[in-house]
Amino acid sequence: MEKFYAYLDRMKFIRRWQLMRSTRDENIMEHSHQVALLTHALCAIENEVFGGSVNVERAVLYALYHEVSEVVTGDMPTPVKYFNMQLHGEYAKVEQLAVDKIAATLPKELRPAIYPYLQADKTSREYAFVKAADKLSAYLKCLEELRSGNSEFVQAEKSIKAALSEKRMPAVDYFFEHFIPAFSLTLDEM
Repeated sequence: MEKFYAYLDRMKFIRRWQLMRSTRDENIMEHSHQVALLTHALCAIENEVFGGSVNVERAVLYALYHEVSEVVTGDMPTPVKYFNMQLHGEYAKVEQLAVDKIAATLPKELRPAIYPYLQADKTSREYAFVKAADKLSAYLKCLEELRSGNSEFVQAEKSIKAALSEKRMPAVDYFFEHFIPAFSLTLDEM
């Protein structure tokens, strides 16, 4: 009996934003889907608008699996995860152990096709787009909460927007200019 996809199915039970009062809960399965979509968008913008050569497939697969370890570890809140570098380093080891545990549930013949995407090459250009998309997803969550009147996300929106700006990625700037304004529209306005 192979358990890999049963493990991944449990992503829907892992709640994000645990330290924040949210008007709508978000889980890591839906977050991973959104990050994969946003990664695809950013890579397409980079390649088609700015003449880049990012490997879109690799980037999207990194994004799709980027939260897999949290099926075992849960979602560590950002302020805790980055409290200090020693804690962050130890948590990275725990995340790797979780990924390895989950990957071990794959049939041996599938591991070469899937395992590389469970542990992204963090020095790669593709991973930089996943990290930008991850931040962009957090920014969109802030916008959604603020539209719902939840002032709990005011500071998060400001700091995440600043972090995105600091990335100095033309694809992110393009996304902000062309797509972010529509996120304030109602369905009837679209």
